[in-house]
Amino acid sequence: MSTAPAPSKAPATCTIRTRKYMMNRLLQRKQFIVDVLHTGRANVPKSEIREMLSKMYRVKDAKCIFVYGFKTHFGGGKSTGFGLIYDNLKIATKFEPKYRLVREGMAKKIESGRKQRKERKNRDKKQWGTRVKTKGNKEEGDKKAK
Repeated sequence: MSTAPAPSKAPATCTIRTRKYMMNRLLQRKQFIVDVLHTGRANVPKSEIREMLSKMYRVKDAKCIFVYGFKTHFGGGKSTGFGLIYDNLKIATKFEPKYRLVREGMAKKIESGRKQRKERKNRDKKQWGTRVKTKGNKEEGDKKAK
């Protein structure tokens, strides 16, 4: 019986590279694609990637950095995702989608049931226009109703 060699206990490091860097002045952010090389590791936490990007781009507040959409390449060792660095926290909360703010702990998730949302949607569909409906489905300002 042969056994596989034991994996080395050396600390596995990761390398971050950015490409397609762009300054988006309209949304007041820097945006880019992030390539993470992580041989010997399954994956790298987003918090670690955020810290490394803050050092790379000299960002004072790491909360202004948002990374998402990471896909691990076949065979492992490399992941690719997307990164955004906002000019300040106020602008980040203004332009980022709510679900990403919830992930980062910057907004609170609204808890409501699926059935409640559907019922509300259907109630809103019934209410249309500005006229007030009266008894017998006749509208008050309607000239044809007798």
